[in-house]
Amino acid sequence: MKILIINKSEVQQLMTLEECMSVMANALKTLARGNAGMPLRSAMWLPEKNGLLATMPAFIGAPKVMGVKILSVFPGNHGTKFDSHQGAVMLFDAEHGQPLAIIAASAITAIRTAAVSGVATKLLAREDACDLAILGSGTQAIQHLSAMLLIRDIRRVRVWSLPIDHAHQFAERESKRHGIKIETMNTAHEAVKGADIICTVTAATEPILFGKSISEGTHINAVGACSSTTRELDTEAVVKSILFVDRRESTLNEAGDFLIPKNEGVINDSHIRGEIGELLIGNIKGRNSASEITLFKALGLAVEDIAAAQYIYLEALDKALGLAVELEGFRPEHA
Repeated sequence: MKILIINKSEVQQLMTLEECMSVMANALKTLARGNAGMPLRSAMWLPEKNGLLATMPAFIGAPKVMGVKILSVFPGNHGTKFDSHQGAVMLFDAEHGQPLAIIAASAITAIRTAAVSGVATKLLAREDACDLAILGSGTQAIQHLSAMLLIRDIRRVRVWSLPIDHAHQFAERESKRHGIKIETMNTAHEAVKGADIICTVTAATEPILFGKSISEGTHINAVGACSSTTRELDTEAVVKSILFVDRRESTLNEAGDFLIPKNEGVINDSHIRGEIGELLIGNIKGRNSASEITLFKALGLAVEDIAAAQYIYLEALDKALGLAVELEGFRPEHA
């Protein structure tokens, strides 16, 4: 019985950002229809609290598959040669439980996170949105820039991050890559002033985007903070926004951007208008007016990882990529 090992560069060959957006939209629809399941992620902190090991299992009913992402998260890796998120997605056949593939998780995480923000932006940002602000300059900043350029006719891009040198490097590199001018701003406030799409993709644990800085009609993708005690947005920013999420249960247990204002007593669970999947299948309404501020709070879901892994696995089989390794055999009487 062989298992296919697919590395980071192969993932990048096998699934484009645009293809991933389609895969993510289908996965979120499946989740909204109740044909997918997953528990909340579990995590084990190291004694020094400098990193954790997380597990994220999920099952998808159509097409039928199951799997788990095992991921190390080391925030201190920002600015080093190491990704902050590293690990593997393991894909299983859902009929007999056969292991099918082990796939580089950092590559999947990078592309599917931005792809989901792309899906949300297509649904929620104003059609004429063209001014993009990115807070952050790492892997997700790179991917989100690409996603936003696919979704809207972006005419202006500003970036801010700490240290500011990283923002300058991002602006120089990505300007050349995309053939656009990217401006580096000295403060987050300057970066988002007048922007109609904002992507927060930082390692911040305290707010870096404030309600007073956000213009009417803006759409926000809040991606960076992913625990109940950390956030990128201040309370005012959340209160004045119409909130959409990837999954209610995850938000109610893991999203500091939502839970901190809730614990302050200024919002309650009804502040969540709904899930992106519910919007995709037409169960809820999206933006009601050009002046509304829409906020998509993303935590990242195991069903997204498993859907991406299945797509990559099938493409790898079709294109004869990956390394097939004998992991364990069939029982002797069936060999």
